[in-house]
Amino acid sequence: MSSRVIVGAQWGDEGKGKITDWLAQSSDVIVRYAGGSNAGHTVVVGDEKYELHLIPSGIIHEETECIIGSGVVVDPAVLMEEMDKLIDRGIDFDNLYISKRAHLVLPGHRRLDNLEEDRKGEDKIGTTGRGIGPAYADKVGRRGLRAIDVLSEARLEERLKPLVNYHNRLLVDIYEETPLDYEEVKEELLRFGRRLESRIIDAVIKLENLRRQDSEILFEGAQGALLDLDFGTYPYVTSSNPGSGGVSTGAGFGPTRLDEVLGVCKAYITRVGEGPMPTELEGEMGETLRQKGGEFGVTTGRPRRCGWLDLPALRHAVNFNGLTSLVLSKIDVLSGLDEIKVCTSYRKNGELYEFMPAEISAKVSSSNFTPEYETLSGWDEDIEGCQNYSKLPDSAQRLVELIEKETQTPISLISTGPEREAIIDRAGILNN
Repeated sequence: MSSRVIVGAQWGDEGKGKITDWLAQSSDVIVRYAGGSNAGHTVVVGDEKYELHLIPSGIIHEETECIIGSGVVVDPAVLMEEMDKLIDRGIDFDNLYISKRAHLVLPGHRRLDNLEEDRKGEDKIGTTGRGIGPAYADKVGRRGLRAIDVLSEARLEERLKPLVNYHNRLLVDIYEETPLDYEEVKEELLRFGRRLESRIIDAVIKLENLRRQDSEILFEGAQGALLDLDFGTYPYVTSSNPGSGGVSTGAGFGPTRLDEVLGVCKAYITRVGEGPMPTELEGEMGETLRQKGGEFGVTTGRPRRCGWLDLPALRHAVNFNGLTSLVLSKIDVLSGLDEIKVCTSYRKNGELYEFMPAEISAKVSSSNFTPEYETLSGWDEDIEGCQNYSKLPDSAQRLVELIEKETQTPISLISTGPEREAIIDRAGILNN
C-alpha cells in the first residue's frame, strides 16, 4: 500500500488533472481534499477531452473509486450538471462518494461572492464568482450547511432557515438586492439529497478501511500552493489549504500515513486573477507562451498571465509542502524559443532573496522585488509526446537539471504534451 499526494506547486493550472489521471492507472482510490468548483482539471484521453471541476480526475477509470473529501465545498447544482455531462459521454458514478462532512455552496454564496467583488472595484481579488469564499466563511463562522444535512428534511430545515435568513440580511440590508426564496433553495437541496443519498458517506471511515486493505490511495489537490490561504500571496489567495497539509484537514488522513508528495509545476509560470507575479511577461513573449500553451482558464475561460519560471516561489512551495519530488509539465511549450529565462532569486535594496518572502503579497512591496535571471539556450526540436528522457534536446535536459539543483528536489515525471501517454517516467513510478 502507498499513499501519494499531488499538489500544484505554483498558482494553479499546472496540469494536475493529467497527472492524477495518469497515476490513477496504479491507484485504487482518488481523493479530492480541498477547494470547490473554482478548480478546473483537464484530462485528455485519445481524442476525448474531459473538463472536471468537482469530480476527482480519476473518474475516467471505471475501476477507481473517487471521494470528494470534507475539505471540499460542494455546489450541488454544479456537481449534478457535471455528472449529467459525463453520463452523456458514457461515464457512470457507481464509484463516486461524497463526505458527509463536506460543506455546500448555496445560491446565496454565489450572489454574495459576485456582489462583494463588484463592491471592491480595483481592489478585487479576482475570484471565479463561484461562491467558494463565502461558503468557507460560513463554515468557519459555524453556520454552514453540510452534505449530511440534505439527507433529512427536518435536519435541513433546522440548518437552512437561519443560513438563508443570514444571507438575506446581507443581500437586502447591505447590498440592497432582492432576497433569496427559502422554499426554492430547500427544494433544490432536497433533490440533491435524493439523487446522491447513497453516495454521501462517512469518508474518514471509508478511507481507513481502504488503508487497511492495502489500497493505493492518491490525494488530488486543487488550485496551487501559492494560492494557499496561509502560505500563499495573501490576500490574493483561495479560501482553503490546497497544499499537502490540506490532506489531513480536508480528508481526515493523518500526515504520518503519507508516503509521497508530488508537486506539479510548469516549465514557466502562470496566474489567473489579481495579485503579485514577479516574473510576469506582459509583452510579446507573454502572449507567445499564452497561445502556445493554451493558457486560458478551464473554469472561467480567462486568459492566464504568463511569466518565466520563478524558482524562489517554487522553493517556497517545496518547503512548506514537504515535496518528495517534482513533476515538470508543459516543457514542450518552450520548443522553438531562442532562449529561456529562469528566475533564480529576487533582489530588493541590494539584498538577495532565494525564497518568496511573505511581504511580496502586498502591491506596494511586491513591485520592489526585482527578479534575477539565468538565461539558457533554447531548442528547435519538437518534443511533444516524448517518453524518453535521453531523447530530449541537451538544452531541455539542462533546464531540468537546473531546476533540480536549485530546488534540491528530483524531477520524477516530465509531461511533454496534453495526452495521457505523453509522460517521461524518470522514477519508474508506475513500475514501483
